[in-house]
Amino acid sequence: MQKESQKVTLLRWAVIVSDLVMLNLLLSVFYVFGQRLVPDVAHEQFHVVYFVFNVIYLFCVSWKKPVLYMRKVRPEQIVGRAFITVFWFAIFSFLTVNYLVEHSFPWLWALCFYPPLWLCIVISRLVMRAFISRYRRLGRNLRSVVFVGSGLNMLDLYGEMMGDPSTGYRVLGYFDDEPAEHLHLPYLGKVNEVIPYLRTLPVSPAAPPRLYCSLPSVRAAEILELINYCENHLIRFCSVPNVRNYLRRSMRMTLVGDVPVLYMREEPLRQPLNRFVKRLFDIVFSLSFLCTLFPFIYIFVAIVTKITSPGPVFFKQKRNGLNGKEFYCYKFRSMKVNRDADTVQATKDDPRKTKFGNFLRKSSIDELPQFINVLKGDMSVVGPRPHMLKHTEEYSALINKYMVRHFIKPGITGWAQVNGCRGETKELSQMEDRIRKDIWYVENWSFWLDLRIIYMTVRNAIHGEDNAY
Repeated sequence: MQKESQKVTLLRWAVIVSDLVMLNLLLSVFYVFGQRLVPDVAHEQFHVVYFVFNVIYLFCVSWKKPVLYMRKVRPEQIVGRAFITVFWFAIFSFLTVNYLVEHSFPWLWALCFYPPLWLCIVISRLVMRAFISRYRRLGRNLRSVVFVGSGLNMLDLYGEMMGDPSTGYRVLGYFDDEPAEHLHLPYLGKVNEVIPYLRTLPVSPAAPPRLYCSLPSVRAAEILELINYCENHLIRFCSVPNVRNYLRRSMRMTLVGDVPVLYMREEPLRQPLNRFVKRLFDIVFSLSFLCTLFPFIYIFVAIVTKITSPGPVFFKQKRNGLNGKEFYCYKFRSMKVNRDADTVQATKDDPRKTKFGNFLRKSSIDELPQFINVLKGDMSVVGPRPHMLKHTEEYSALINKYMVRHFIKPGITGWAQVNGCRGETKELSQMEDRIRKDIWYVENWSFWLDLRIIYMTVRNAIHGEDNAY
């Protein structure tokens, strides 16, 4: 047991050492080849940079611990945590070095150093995670687990634990008043036999065993007895609420004072840091586009629109945004001026479309003015597409959980759109599929998912889409 604990500690230190190796290798490259980026005097004081960078990175990696050791972890979580670590490291180290070193380091140096550092650390950690996963697949660093209760929620929990051997769980069996046919695990006995069994269970310092309990609250005395025993014998006690009958998604628990409250869904964009990252990206991305390409596109579209169709260049329409708030959504006008614009959905062969408007819609150029909405804060670059007020009213009555998509800002492009959910919705099932994808995005948002959606949007626009009209 002690030997296993030492191996786990060694693995944890290996990640930190690996990060520091990447940091110092990159610093050495800049020391040898980066004299054009760093003033001569600062170059002579590079030993200060080495010391400061190593100390600050140790602080940052201790503060924002790697998620490599989580039993279930997705690659994007590893990438995201590395980004946060390098983000704070960049701020602290750059400011500190510029204060200590006689000649300040230029921004060009930072732009050339920190992104490659993040990339190197991501690669290093993904390799380490692969090593840890293989280590667990070989039967090492396993965490022993005992179930108390045999409801369907425990069946779901068992499936999550054993679906991927790299998580390193070893489910020993379950206790309940009677054996359960649906739970194909060793039946260890009745609930009153749990504590005698736990006395025989070896406790590993590297991976202390866990007891997962799903007994109903009416059996509070038995639950409290199990909690007291576990906490006095280095066994982690985990309560598994029986919410399977009305919930099948991730939840979030918080405290209101001393009262635990369970939120029905976990939304990454409820976190202030995530909202800050998304908003910062929206501002930088929209400003960059509006100040570079948009003026030329606007001049071209304005000239052709005025020549081919009487009416304004822009079209604005009220849509529902964050928390259902109404806002004016901007587009390049692609239809003849008509009275049905706010009520009738565009169709493939819609007679209201102009010839040039058909091109604008096919190429998605008509959506580009929405970067103004993004800059104003009404929309985001990526998110569920905003619908007309009339459609929101209609579909919210027809589709369960339709309004969940309004928990975040609408977007110029979205997960549903890059997965084929564009154009006219002739059947209710088509809109239901679109809403499912929107809700999936709300519950699974990440910065890297946004970048992926933007890439897929550009790719689809270049190749063309049949349902873009």
